[in-house]
Parts: sequence; C-alpha cells; structure tokens
Amino acid sequence: MKAPPFAYAKPKSLAEAFALLERPGAKVLAGGQSLIPSLNMRLSSPELLVDITGLQELKGISTKDGKLLIGALTTHAQLEKDSSVKKLVPLLAEAVPHIAHAAIRNRGTLGGSLALADPAAEYPACAVALDAVFVLKGKSGERRVKAAEFFKGLFETALKPGELLVAAEFPSGGKSAFLELTRRHGDYAIIGLAVHESRFVFFGAGATPVVVTGKSLAEAKAALARIKPPADLYHSSATKLHLAGVLLERAWNTLSKPH
Repeated sequence: MKAPPFAYAKPKSLAEAFALLERPGAKVLAGGQSLIPSLNMRLSSPELLVDITGLQELKGISTKDGKLLIGALTTHAQLEKDSSVKKLVPLLAEAVPHIAHAAIRNRGTLGGSLALADPAAEYPACAVALDAVFVLKGKSGERRVKAAEFFKGLFETALKPGELLVAAEFPSGGKSAFLELTRRHGDYAIIGLAVHESRFVFFGAGATPVVVTGKSLAEAKAALARIKPPADLYHSSATKLHLAGVLLERAWNTLSKPH
C-alpha cells in the first residue's frame, strides 16, 4: 500500500517546529521507523508531517552532576556506541542491541521510541526502572516529567498538543539488569524486563510499563502473579506470565550476586 497524501515541512528551529505543530493534523517525524510503516499501511493519516530531524539541539549525549542527558534525536546506534552510556547507565547500553536490527538502530531515535510509547518497546521500561526525567518543550515553555508519570496508556503519553520530547535525563550508578525473550532476534519481545536497584519493570506485559516490587523474591513473585499480560498471536496471557516469572527470578539472582 501507499501512504495517503500529506504536506511536508522541515523546520530549521524549535520555534518554527512549534508553529508548524499548531496546524490541524500535524504530526512529528523523528526517526520514522514506526511512523513511516504506519503511513504506508494507512494506519496513520496526518495532514502535515513536521520533520524535526534537522534540529541539532535535539541531538547528542552529555553529562552533568552525575546524570546523563540524551537528546531526543540521538539514534539507537549512537547510544549503543557511546562509552559514557556504557559506563554511567549500563541498563540502556544492555537494552539497545535488542532493538530491532542494525538498519533500524541507525535511524530510529530515543525520543521517537519514548514518545510513541509502544508497550512492547525496551526504552519506556528502562526509563521507568531508572526513574528518568523527560524534558518536554512547547511554545509556552519547558516542563520536566518523570518517566513513571509520562506513560499514560496504550500509545498515550503526557505530551500536550504542540509539545515535543526534547531530551531525557538518566541518573548514573546502581545495579541493573536487562532481559527479554523473543521468537527471533530483532522481533518484538514476548516479554521483557528492565531492572534498576529495586525497580523491576516489565514490557510487553500491559498497556504501559508494569512495575513489580517486593522485598524478597517470593514477594516479587506474588506481586507479579496479580498482573495479566495481554495475549498475542503466539502466546497466551498465562504463558507470558510464566515467562515473566522466569525473567524475574533470573534478574533477581543476577542482582544478588556480589559485584
């Protein structure tokens, strides 16, 4: 299938982008790795595509006060190769190679993935586990939103009309683990788990990242038993819940080992 007709604009500044986003039917194009297929399948039909890929201020990785600030247009491949990510926020570094395939990682972006809020994606769960803070900007100014408060529902976020997610801030340090199960490498996860310290966050287990807590493995398993992952074409809810329990135990044992 072919995409429906739409207008296209590539702003040269954030101010120009915000003005364009005020137009009816405007939609942001970042990496485009999810949006373009949805256009071609006619699942999305914007009147105007606002291509923000030329905005240099939304790219790059920097450190400040022990925190890692990552621009929204930083690609998965750039995250994968960056030494400061591996050193300061290893959970992100562990997650990136699991995202699709190399060609996708070369173009897909951190901000695009977070703003899409796909419940089967790796970054949202990592961000919640790490207690990340997202920087959102619009014509009226800037605001900061915690990851746990950003994801509202299936493909639904705290972004207001005309706002852009411009960066994400991640704290450094602490123990972490990342695990996911797929039918084939590069496929969406059947179930996955991002852990940082005492925050166990599952993806593919609900409409948003699912947080499970417990002071012991038995308590965490009891909390996990209360969730009901959505079934998919190949796996029942019960199967996914069983696999979630397997990942939970593996992660718990990994984090319990002395470093």
